[in-house]
This record gives sequence, structure tokens and C-alpha cells, in this order.
Amino acid sequence: MGAKKFLKEWILPIGAAIILAVLINQFLFFQVSVPTKSMYPTIKPKDRIIVTRIYDKKSLKTGDIIVFRSDELNETLIKRLIGLPGDEVKIDEEGLVYVNGKKIDQPYVVYNGGMSGTFKVPEGKYFFMGDNRANSWDSRYWNEHYIEGSKIKGKARFIIFPFNRFGNFKIEE
Repeated sequence: MGAKKFLKEWILPIGAAIILAVLINQFLFFQVSVPTKSMYPTIKPKDRIIVTRIYDKKSLKTGDIIVFRSDELNETLIKRLIGLPGDEVKIDEEGLVYVNGKKIDQPYVVYNGGMSGTFKVPEGKYFFMGDNRANSWDSRYWNEHYIEGSKIKGKARFIIFPFNRFGNFKIEE
């Protein structure tokens, strides 16, 4: 086999596939593996999740599962978006959550608990909580309670591994 034919039939397609994979990962979606039980039972430890990149922060809404970078903790986290810029989030002693005075429905919270308090989300920032409220190190506990919009990496879409949990997020123990 000549060098030109080898280059044309092997090297160029493999190179193009690698470039395409890098571009898709950089601009469209990526996967994360979940290390803790903070989102249990919606997401379990070792689940692998497909995440789509977020370019328009206005598309975010309360209840979305978001992947973001915490500079304070120096790690990438996955949590439930509870407070948008300008929102007032109140968590009462029973663990019920109110956003702007309205109680939000949270069927995904099976293990309630943790710290209560009132949080006023500044413009350009977001407030997050884990679904496993009794065992989640989230916005309630951080020195800086809010995450900059620029630190949001994407929105979790579905589980790809393990295969017996493949698909949309379900609340199952």
C-alpha cells in the first residue's frame, strides 16, 4: 500500500473523527461521572450522565440539574438549580423550599433535612441544592452561597451508565 493511499484511507478519516469528537465535546455535550450521594436517589454514585452545554442562561429554570464549577471547593459539581438571579430562596425548619414566597414542588427530595435559612440570589448568580438534602454539601453551607453564571457548564440530560438505569432521571431507590 502506498503512502498516499494509506494517508487517504486511514490517517485522514481517523484525524477527522478525532477533531469532530473534540469539537462535539467542547461545544455541544460531554459526560460526567457522579462521585457522591448528594443527588440520591435521582442520581446514584458512579452514574454517568450526558450533559449539554448551556449558552443561553435565560433558558435555565428552577429544578434543572446543572453541572458547574465551584472555585471555593475547587471542583466540578452536579446539583439541582433552586434559585435564579434575583430570587429569594427560603428553606424552613421542615426543609420545605419557597422561591419568591411560593412553595416549590420537589418530588425528587426523598431524604429531607439540613440547614434552613433565607438566601437572596444576586444578579448573575445561582443557588443550588442536592436532592439528598440530609447529605448534600450545597449552597446552604458554602462561604459564598452563589455560583456565577459563567461557571455553569451544562444541563444534565440523561443517564448513560449503568445500562440498567439508562434514560431520563427517575426517582428510584
